[in-house]
Amino acid sequence: MTTDLDDLSETSADRGEGLPVDLRAAFDAYERAIMANDLDALDAAFAPGADTLRGDAAGLLVGHDAISAFRGLRGGVSPRTIERIEYRSLADDTALIVSVSRYAGGGTGLQTQIWQRDAGVWRISAAHVTPRAQALDRSIWRTVGDPLFQGAWEGPLKGLTVAVKDLFAIKGYRIGAGNPAFLDSARAETTTAPAVSDLLRGGASLRGIARTDEFAYSIAGDNAHYGTPPNGAVPGALPGGSSSGPASAVATGQADIALATDTAGSIRVPASYQGLWGLRTSHGLVPRQGLLPLAQSFDTVGWLARDGATLQRVVDWCLSYDGSDSTESVFGESGADLPWRFTVPHEALDAIQPDTRRAFDRLLARLEASDDPALLSRASIGDLAEYHEPFRTVQGAEAWRNNGEWLSDHPGATGPAVADRFHAAASITPAEESAARAALTPLRERLNALVRDAVLILPTVPGPAPARTGSADPAQVDAVRTATLRLTTPAAVAGLPAVSIPLLTVPTALGPAPVGVCLISRSGTDIALVRLARRLSALIEETEAP
Repeated sequence: MTTDLDDLSETSADRGEGLPVDLRAAFDAYERAIMANDLDALDAAFAPGADTLRGDAAGLLVGHDAISAFRGLRGGVSPRTIERIEYRSLADDTALIVSVSRYAGGGTGLQTQIWQRDAGVWRISAAHVTPRAQALDRSIWRTVGDPLFQGAWEGPLKGLTVAVKDLFAIKGYRIGAGNPAFLDSARAETTTAPAVSDLLRGGASLRGIARTDEFAYSIAGDNAHYGTPPNGAVPGALPGGSSSGPASAVATGQADIALATDTAGSIRVPASYQGLWGLRTSHGLVPRQGLLPLAQSFDTVGWLARDGATLQRVVDWCLSYDGSDSTESVFGESGADLPWRFTVPHEALDAIQPDTRRAFDRLLARLEASDDPALLSRASIGDLAEYHEPFRTVQGAEAWRNNGEWLSDHPGATGPAVADRFHAAASITPAEESAARAALTPLRERLNALVRDAVLILPTVPGPAPARTGSADPAQVDAVRTATLRLTTPAAVAGLPAVSIPLLTVPTALGPAPVGVCLISRSGTDIALVRLARRLSALIEETEAP
């Protein structure tokens, strides 16, 4: 369906009383460009320069370049007609237009625009778009309620809502694993996973079951079947995976906590991309019963939250012996504070993007110059590729053992990128897996030695969230994936707890974007690690230049 804007003046010109003819022509041309997704015309319709604004439910874009970059990723809008126009003159060459659009698929939206005339040409200098209401964002949620399950009426987590990654068993529901064919073939669960029950018992309520990348075998956050969840911090950017749905639910305020998994970075990457706090727990610390596995040697359970205080509430409850207010962990170490001593891995600094390096160096400088300076040192953890390659081999072998039979019975059921990964995993031989496991042993020992009396500190990922676009060069996408996994896999190899804190901001074509800082400590110190992360965050906020 297309909009016949020649008829627009007959149906709504009287509703834009006093609208100048040349401004009306510019507005109509803009609407035609919207319907045709004419990117050149849309660029020309917005005022050039760094002060132009565009906002919607996803966030604010500042500057013509950021708006243009976002629009190039959006892919057009749904068919609509302009139902009403209201015009107000603000000055001789400045006007306010508010228009109501009626969508062919139902619902209405609202566009608020400030137009300015320069050298006889009207252009938009500021715009805010209110889209039609949606009952359910299917890219984030598989099913949702208010709540879906009520938790205990009292408890340390009272009032918090939880988005659960679609890998955990919930009584009466099937596990979907981000794939519709898998969901159709699954049976309803007869029990609820302990990791879910612990949150409910603490007073949190289950908001819903949130999307995951297929079989949790991705790091970008896209899904070939349900779409890509929005990035709550950077409009037009990837959300990060595989815990993309629950992370986006938290970042956009639809839940307070995300219950997720991290095999190779699936908590830490979306936390970094969306400006969240995210904890990957010590391997084996949180029960994995009722969890659909990807690679048991590395799979861990963890949480994401918008702030450190909420994450602390969760870990204090879920990682204590008896569910009391005690901060002594199941592993018996987290009750004690970790040393105020950080080690920066040389190899991590060599693997990050220049803007991330500059922001990270500034953070370290502020830490050293603060009233509470930490002892900082640098050390080598070894070639990051030496971690990633054997990790990938063991992960692939286990992933195929877990899912290969189903995949063989359902050819063509997965998206192309995930299918390629499983195809490679299917060819891993027992000898290759055995050699990879042997290669991981000294790496694990090296990391455990480094965190014995210090905490590793490094950027969580090489840089900010990449733009979401289906036209990107596959080689470039693979390069970003590899660079990201090389930073995230060392903690997974050693089974260590790692927390991502939103402490860095770097420039991108889509505007300022967050990058997380990752702290890695010895196994079993998860509660203390979150406490240390909060101390660091508070210090950086105090010393941040105005």
